[in-house]
Amino acid sequence: LFMLCADHLLMLKTKRQNDRETTKLLSLWASYTLGVFVCHSCSGLHRNIAQISKVKSLILDPWTPSELEFMDSVGNNAAKAIYEQLVPAFYYCPTFKDCTVLRDQWIRAKYERKEFLCVEKQEPYSAGYREGFLWKRGRDNGQYLSRKFILSEREGVLKYFNKHDAKEPKAIMKINTLNATFQPSKMGTAHGLQITYLKDNSTRNVFVYHEDGKEIVDWFNGIRAARLRYLQVAFPLALNSELLPKVTRNYLKEGYMEKTGPKHTEGFKKRWFTIDDRRLLYFKDPLDAYARGEVFIGSQENGYIVLPNLPSTIQGYHWPFGITIVTPDRKFLFACETEVEQKEWITAFLTVINRPMLPQEYAG
Repeated sequence: LFMLCADHLLMLKTKRQNDRETTKLLSLWASYTLGVFVCHSCSGLHRNIAQISKVKSLILDPWTPSELEFMDSVGNNAAKAIYEQLVPAFYYCPTFKDCTVLRDQWIRAKYERKEFLCVEKQEPYSAGYREGFLWKRGRDNGQYLSRKFILSEREGVLKYFNKHDAKEPKAIMKINTLNATFQPSKMGTAHGLQITYLKDNSTRNVFVYHEDGKEIVDWFNGIRAARLRYLQVAFPLALNSELLPKVTRNYLKEGYMEKTGPKHTEGFKKRWFTIDDRRLLYFKDPLDAYARGEVFIGSQENGYIVLPNLPSTIQGYHWPFGITIVTPDRKFLFACETEVEQKEWITAFLTVINRPMLPQEYAG
């Protein structure tokens, strides 16, 4: 009987699989109170709301006939039609690749707070104005201090104040150049958010977090809401499906490589690199406020090439796995510590180089 139950559940999973939390195929767990199949990673998050979602293994746990019948009557598609019926276009719907706080708050927003059944519950991130306090990393000393932040869609800015009663903001970040991406590993905090904007044509990094997961995810989605509305005004003929990939960006690849200078005779130095769309930025430290340099990466049609080695005459590198980026102006030389890292960087560079450039990228 136990094996029959498992076989029946696996058949149902195949028929009803659509795990929006994960989009992963190996969903060998299910919430028998919600009627949805989930992956192992998200099953732990469902257990955090045990009063609403009770989870069992499809293979290891016993199932009653009534539980099987309920799973058969619901499934992920039917649950999605109920719990996701009013998800705003700008709201970030995470996949299994995203960090825990995004997936946890997505699950809680759907099943615990039922935010997508009533638009009034979405006010914290959809109102166009948000004010509150976040822990911000100091540019020079690396210390996190409480700072007041205001997001104003009407003014087109996100700004923060050094003192709680200050009348003038310390920094004004225009929404048209704003980006936000979660960086828990890099920042060493589960709710870490990296915000970037252009200041004097240079990328400025601002690192913030909040102890409460809902609070930081609401800030993130508030930024996304303001960004989408800005893009809708800037590109009135564009479809939402065309604009949504531009609302916020996750980085294609980050990590350490060695680099040398333009003469190729300078010593190789270890630097932290980030591929942000078509820009390769490098930093002395991953949490630096400003990049030491930025390199534009064009397309193959414009003479950009990636090679899996260094020129034979090059010396002075400590890591053995080289990469050469050929641009119309010069060659950029990098060295990776492992072959796996080298292959990952090459794949990331090729993703950018093999993509045709857009008209606005030529203008930029």
